[in-house]
Amino acid sequence: INGFWDYGPLGAQLKKNLKDAWWKDTITCPPIGPDGNPIQVVPVDTTIIMHPRVWEASGHVGGFNDPMVDCKETKSRYRLDQVEVLTVEGKGSWAFPQGDPDYISKKLKKAGGIKVDQGTVTNLEQIPVEDYATIIGPDTEKPGTLTEPRQFNLMFETYCGAIRNDDSKSYLRPETAQGIFTQFWNTVDTSRVKVPFGMAQMGKSFRNEVTPRNFTFRSREFEQMEIEFFIHPDEADTWYAYWRDLRFQWWQKVGLAGNNLTLREHDKAELAHYAKTGAGVCDVEYRFPFTAPGYGELEGVAHRSNFDLQAHANTCGKGDKMQYFDQEKNERYFPHVIEPSAGADRGTLALLCEAYTPTPDRKGAKAIMQFTPRMAPIKAGIFPLVNKDGMPEIAQKLYMQLREKHVVQLDVKQNIGKRYARMDEAGTPYCITVDGDTAGTQNVTIRDRDSLEQTTISLDKVGAFLDEKING
Repeated sequence: INGFWDYGPLGAQLKKNLKDAWWKDTITCPPIGPDGNPIQVVPVDTTIIMHPRVWEASGHVGGFNDPMVDCKETKSRYRLDQVEVLTVEGKGSWAFPQGDPDYISKKLKKAGGIKVDQGTVTNLEQIPVEDYATIIGPDTEKPGTLTEPRQFNLMFETYCGAIRNDDSKSYLRPETAQGIFTQFWNTVDTSRVKVPFGMAQMGKSFRNEVTPRNFTFRSREFEQMEIEFFIHPDEADTWYAYWRDLRFQWWQKVGLAGNNLTLREHDKAELAHYAKTGAGVCDVEYRFPFTAPGYGELEGVAHRSNFDLQAHANTCGKGDKMQYFDQEKNERYFPHVIEPSAGADRGTLALLCEAYTPTPDRKGAKAIMQFTPRMAPIKAGIFPLVNKDGMPEIAQKLYMQLREKHVVQLDVKQNIGKRYARMDEAGTPYCITVDGDTAGTQNVTIRDRDSLEQTTISLDKVGAFLDEKING
């Protein structure tokens, strides 16, 4: 089914490393706040299927829609904001998928060699419906096949129980945030936290994307890493700036430190309903190969005001009775929220794109993956130089020691060059070789993936070496 992806052994470990880093840097060892003290962030794990009234309160049932256009000829469906139209005066208008210039170039070639730079490109949502009659659809050869835009709800519907009717209808969550909001009051009552503090969770979400595309960038099942940070309303500007800068720096820290990473503030026309009067909304964006020279969103940081908590309180009939009581300020209020919301799948994809490095002049692997040691799926390969003379036994013993803390791989087959190449292609930063002198000297050789430099180190210091490189 289009829009659903599995991960193999290396991809699964890479994604886990990203999630583990987020969990540690957010929850286990939370960052230092503006006042110089560590902030409070507690974890929750909420269900994928929640009461339908949760989604009514949040606005998803009535408003989680994308405008779509259909092609009457091909029966294809397109998101309105993801279709662009090239208009060449005196020649015609052609619709094509956003971000796919090759698509329109091929189509124009069939239309008589018209070039893209001969016309102007406009997003379809900016074109009046009455002009659709002159537009040739993305997958047709004649104009007038696109329908008037219609709203399409992105939530997957399901049913709980044996009877399928409106009373048993439920939804797969389209975001993890609402589970956090519904657990706010339980968390305050049981966890001895006080504003400002955060609640965080990782988990699967589902959106019935009409046109999933670009590998795992836009899919129907995806994993989120979300924080809802609850603050006093008067402190929104301070905390928004704090989280905006912190999250951008975090992505740099895990390996996206080049010019491919950018931070973009939303303009007012882009703001969601809950952020119209807030401190701001920004996206951490990465220049993916399929978005270049533009960027695609990795993580959004938004001031959501108090929209969600107030909406859930009103829906359950308690309204202002559910306001938070701030003992230090001696006042009641619905806390405002700063939400850093990241995509684990998009983050993993960005790490893959950033790490891929062609090495045509390199002996062995012609392309390597330059992951940071912290993100690399395999931290070290352990090789006996040859499979005899006691070397495999020493390598096996070292492997058993290192695997207690790190993902390492023991490889005793093929020549050493092929083993190096295999590890380079997997992005393994270090290869440890046991040679004929190791039994006497108790030394091994560590080879660096990027520089190819080889360093001699004592067997009993290999663990500390990896600890420093991975966690330092």
